[in-house]
Amino acid sequence: MEKEQMLRLLEQKSYRRLREAAGELQPADLAEMLEDMDEKQRLLVFRLMKKDQAAEAFAYLDNDTRSDMIEAFSDAELTATLEQMALDDAADLLEEMPASVVKRVLGRSDPETRESLNRLLNYPADSAGSIMTPEYVRLRPGTTVADAFTAIRRQGENAETVYICYVVERNRLTGVVTARDLLLSSPEDLIDEVMDDHVIRVQVTDDKEFVANEMNRYGFMAMPVVDSEGFMVGIVTLDDAAGVLIEEATEDIQKMAAIAAPPEDSYFSTGVLAHARSRIPWLLILMLSATFTGMIITYYENAFAALPLLVSFIPMLMDTGGNCGNQSSALMVRGLALGEIRPRDILRVAFKEARVALVVGLVLAAANGLRIFLMYRDMRLALLISVTLVLAIVIAKLIGCSLPLLVQKAGLDPALMASPFITTIVDACSITIYFSLATWMFGL
Repeated sequence: MEKEQMLRLLEQKSYRRLREAAGELQPADLAEMLEDMDEKQRLLVFRLMKKDQAAEAFAYLDNDTRSDMIEAFSDAELTATLEQMALDDAADLLEEMPASVVKRVLGRSDPETRESLNRLLNYPADSAGSIMTPEYVRLRPGTTVADAFTAIRRQGENAETVYICYVVERNRLTGVVTARDLLLSSPEDLIDEVMDDHVIRVQVTDDKEFVANEMNRYGFMAMPVVDSEGFMVGIVTLDDAAGVLIEEATEDIQKMAAIAAPPEDSYFSTGVLAHARSRIPWLLILMLSATFTGMIITYYENAFAALPLLVSFIPMLMDTGGNCGNQSSALMVRGLALGEIRPRDILRVAFKEARVALVVGLVLAAANGLRIFLMYRDMRLALLISVTLVLAIVIAKLIGCSLPLLVQKAGLDPALMASPFITTIVDACSITIYFSLATWMFGL
């Protein structure tokens, strides 16, 4: 159903047909249509929808649209919508709301929902507890497969997933069983015989990025979460883990582009001043640090005054060195994020990158040396550029691979030592090498 069709039904006041047509849409598609409507139309369509579908679509709305709707909702509507949502989604939404709105919602929620939401809201923002849901299928040891299906039917309506079930005894996790395992077993089989009792789990205080990476590593659709005493408190599902990885990747990309305090909203939802504030700090630092490169060039002004041709090669040398350093740093940031590389591997990484740099440097040096000799018929100049390129590339790759690892070891985000910062350092090194060799080879 297209947005125009929906608007036409609204104009015709064909509310029954509109409700039926909206019911055939996916929640994400419906949310996209709601975002394009004005406030009055949006509220009317939302109120016509079935409660469960409305709650699902509400979770997909962008922050601005959701805020507008919250302001227009009555207390009863807001509470009903949140109670239809999965508890982890409702908790995430409440975290973004003003305290007065949160108080309104919790005050009208039933005691069980209020207790669960309060517990989720009290976990640290970057912990497994902040993204988990306490709604999962619990099975008891000693029961049969037939009893397990009865329990799934009873609990499944409110559970986040029914494909993965957890065997819990006295609130302690003893095993995990999948719907596939149950379907392929006889009804008389005991859960103890079907379940896997070697269960990988995470602590409720573990970092959410660690949890997401562990789920990716093992290919899990859900990860059980236990507290410090070993009691099971919830599960993290695949959609929440994917959201964490997307969020972390976005943050790394923005840091690598020298954007401080990345905006949480989408590009178009973030104001011009907010965009500027997030970009100016690092740009100021990088601009000031680039003055060192200018000081180096000024120091060697006699050299390029005597041989002006030297100046024409500065951009090529700086760009090549910066690009090589950025390649290495990007690989390190990715390797650290995926757990393929650890800070203690710095010597192995440096040795490998040095060999890669040597191969790359020799190839680029040969190509540039030949070009320069054919253009200027000056062997010393060709040799100068070739040697500078090899040295600059080796240094650039060593800097590019080591800085992210050192920053990670210091407990900071390795993405901080990425593209712009490394380029600035490598530029200064490349210019120093270039003019030091030039003054020695040409006697300047």
